[in-house]
Amino acid sequence: MNTITIEGQLRTETGKKATRQLRSQELVPGVIYGGAETINFYAPAKTFKTLVYTSQFQLAQVNIDGKSYTCILKDLQFDQVSDDLNHIDLLELVEDKKVVADLPLKFVGTPSGVKEGGKLITKMKSLKVKTLPKYLKENIEVDISNLELNGNIRVEDVKADNMEVLNSPRIPIASVTLTRQLKQEEATTAAPAATTAAATPAAPAAPTKAAPAKEEKKKK
Repeated sequence: MNTITIEGQLRTETGKKATRQLRSQELVPGVIYGGAETINFYAPAKTFKTLVYTSQFQLAQVNIDGKSYTCILKDLQFDQVSDDLNHIDLLELVEDKKVVADLPLKFVGTPSGVKEGGKLITKMKSLKVKTLPKYLKENIEVDISNLELNGNIRVEDVKADNMEVLNSPRIPIASVTLTRQLKQEEATTAAPAATTAAATPAAPAAPTKAAPAKEEKKKK
C-alpha cells in the first residue's frame, strides 16, 4: 500500500492567534489520535497534497521529534473562501485495535450486459469497513463479469475477507441498464408484432345447431 511521509513539528502553542500565524506561513495544523496519546502538530501544506487530493486509500507516516506514527486520514477542514486546507485529523493505527475506514471499490471484468449493448452504472465508489490495520488495503475488488442487463450488484454481494462491511447490505453498488438504442430496438421489434396481431382476422364462430321444431298436431 502506498505510504506518504510527512515531516511534522509539535505544536507548542494553541488558540486562534497561533493557528492564524501557522496558516499565514503556509503551515497546516493537525492532530493525531487513537494511540497512546493525542499529538498536536503542524506541517507544510504542500506535504499533504498527495494524501488529500486523491481518491486512493493511502497510509501516512508522520515523523515528529524522532517518533514515527502510522496513520490514516479521518477528517479535513477547508477555508470557505480560499478552499485552502485549514486542518487535518489523522488516526494512528494500533496493531490490535480495529479501525473504521472507507476503502475504494475496484470493478474488474466486463459485464455480460454491457456486451449485449447495455450501459454500466456505478452507484458507489467505496465501502465503509471495520477491520484490523493489517487487513487494510488499497481497494476492494468487485468482479462484475456476470452482471446482466437490468441486473444489480449489491453490498451483500461483495467479498471482503477479514472485514466487517458497515454499509446496508441491500444497497446497489453497480448495475447495467438499457441504453436508448436498445430501448428503441425493443420498441421497433414490438411494434410489427402488435400490428400483425391486430391485422389477423378472427376465426369464424362455429355454427349453432338449431333446436328441432315441434310437430304440429294433426287436425282430426
